[in-house]
Amino acid sequence: MSRRTLLRSIAVGGAALAAPSVLTACSTDSGDGGSVSNAGKKGAAWPTYTPAGGATPDLAPTAEGVQAGYTSYPGKLVKAVAEKPGTGKEKIRVLTITYGTPPKPAAQNKLWTAINEALGVDVEFTVVPDADFRTKMATLFAGDDIPDIINIGGGYVLPREAQFVKSRCADLTEYLSGDAVKDYPHLAGIPTYAWQGMGRISGRIFGVPVERPKPQDTMFFNGQAFAKAGYKPGMSADDFAAMAKDATGGKKWALGASMTAYYGFKTHATWHGAPNEWRIKDGKTTYFAGTDEFKASLEFMSKLRKQGSYYPEATSVSQVDLKTQFWNGSVLSMTDGFLSYPGSAAGIKGAFDLDALVPYTPEGVTPGYQQSRGAFGYTVIKKASKDRVKLMLRILNYLASPFGSEEYELVHFGLEGTHFKRDKDNNPIATPLGLVESKVNLPFVYLSDAPQVLYAPGYADVIKRLHAWQQKVVPMMVPNDSWGLQSDTYNKQGATLTQIIQDGVTAVVSGRQKVSDWDGIYKKWLSQGGKQALEEYAKEYEAAH
Repeated sequence: MSRRTLLRSIAVGGAALAAPSVLTACSTDSGDGGSVSNAGKKGAAWPTYTPAGGATPDLAPTAEGVQAGYTSYPGKLVKAVAEKPGTGKEKIRVLTITYGTPPKPAAQNKLWTAINEALGVDVEFTVVPDADFRTKMATLFAGDDIPDIINIGGGYVLPREAQFVKSRCADLTEYLSGDAVKDYPHLAGIPTYAWQGMGRISGRIFGVPVERPKPQDTMFFNGQAFAKAGYKPGMSADDFAAMAKDATGGKKWALGASMTAYYGFKTHATWHGAPNEWRIKDGKTTYFAGTDEFKASLEFMSKLRKQGSYYPEATSVSQVDLKTQFWNGSVLSMTDGFLSYPGSAAGIKGAFDLDALVPYTPEGVTPGYQQSRGAFGYTVIKKASKDRVKLMLRILNYLASPFGSEEYELVHFGLEGTHFKRDKDNNPIATPLGLVESKVNLPFVYLSDAPQVLYAPGYADVIKRLHAWQQKVVPMMVPNDSWGLQSDTYNKQGATLTQIIQDGVTAVVSGRQKVSDWDGIYKKWLSQGGKQALEEYAKEYEAAH
C-alpha cells in the first residue's frame, strides 16, 4: 500500500494488468478543466514498450507477473544515461509524499547534493508526510503556485484530481505516446500495464506512472512465531483464527494493525471472495463493500478482535510505530505495501524470518488476492514551454534507469563509502548515514523509478521466500476493474466516500457498531455519491469494451 500501510503498493515479468486499455466515461462538464471523460474521444496510443534491459536475474520472472529475483547484486554496472538531463543552471521544484522523516536541507545532505550533480539540476524538494498528504494536495490544487513536478501517489482518492491535472499540468501525449517515448528509453521500459493503471484523461496522456508489481496489500508475518502456532499456507479460515489466538499472549499479538491500515480490511475482504474494490461485469458495477462476502469478512475480523488477536492499539498507533512493533516481535504480522519488504528485512535484523501470508480459505470460498493498479501513483509536470517539459522528462527518464545501472545505484543506494559499503557478496549495505539519507527520506523514487525487481541487499533468503510466495498468489490475483477509468462523481467525492467505508470498518471491527449495522453504513455510502459512481463506472467500462 500503503507502499506502505496499505501501500497500496501496487510486475515486472511482462504481464499486463487486466485494466481497460481504452478508457471512457459518461461525464459532463466538471468545472475547472472541463470534462475529464474519455468517452467519444480517440485514446492516445500507450507508449511503445521497450524493455530497458538490466542484469540477468537469479530467479526467473513469469509472464503472469512473478517478479525477477536477485539474490545478489550485479557485479558490473552499466551507464544508462549518456548526458546529464540539465546543464547545471536550471532549478526545479518537486513534490512527493513521504513515509519517512523529512530530509536535511540539500546543502547538508550528501545524497541530495550527489543526485543534483548527477542530474545537472538544482532540485528543491518538498516532501509531504503521509498523514498530511490529502490536506496538502487539497491546498495545492486550490492554489496558484504549483511545483514543476508533482507525484500523485500513495493510493489516495483526491477530490477533483483529474480536473486539476487536465487544467494545470502539461499534456504529455506528443512526447510519450507510441514511438515518441523512444526519446526517453527508460520511460519506454515501463510496462504497458502501469500506463493502463494510470489511465488517460480526456483521451490524453498527462502523467508518467511509477510502476509497482502485481501484489498489492501484503500481510507479512514472523515465520518462526506463526510456524510454532501452526500456520500453514492456504489453511482454513477457522484454523487461521485458532492459530492467531494461540500465537497471542505474553504481550505479543498475532495481528498488527494501525490507524491507517483499518485492520487490513481490503486484504481480508478479497480473501473472503469479495471484489478487489470495483467489479464491472455484464453492464453492472459492484462495489466490494456492498457484497455479502464483505460482510463475512467483517464478521471474521470482528471475531479476531474479540478473541484478542489484534494489537490493542490498532485504531491509534501510526503505521511507522507499528512497523517498530513488528520488527521487535511485539506484533507477529502486519499489512503493508508489498515493497516495504527490504526495509522490514533490515529492521528485523535477522531476529526472525520475514515471510508473506498465502490467503486462508473460508468455507465454500475460493479466495482471491488483490492485484495492484500497477503503479504507486503517477507524476505530472506543470504546464511550461516545450523545452522545459522536455527537461522534466529527461529527469524522470534518468530516475527510471534500470536495475544494474550506475544511475539506479545512486538514486537507490547513494554514494559508495558514504551511504553504503559492499558486503562480501557485493551487496550495497547502508551505513548509518545511508539509513538517514535514504530513498525513503529523500524519495526521488516516488517521482520516477525503474520497473521493480525482487531484491534486498544481504537478504537472499527473503528474496527466495517472496519469489516462492509470488508463485502461489499471482495466479489468485483479482483486478480492480476501475483502474484507469474516470468517474466525475468519484473524482469529486471519492475521499468522502472512502472515509465512510474506513470509519465504518473501524467502528464495526472495534465493536462500537455491529456487523448488522453495515447495511446502513453502505446505504449512506450510496446516498452520498456511491450510487452515481457505480452507474458512471458501468457506462465508462461498457464504452471501453
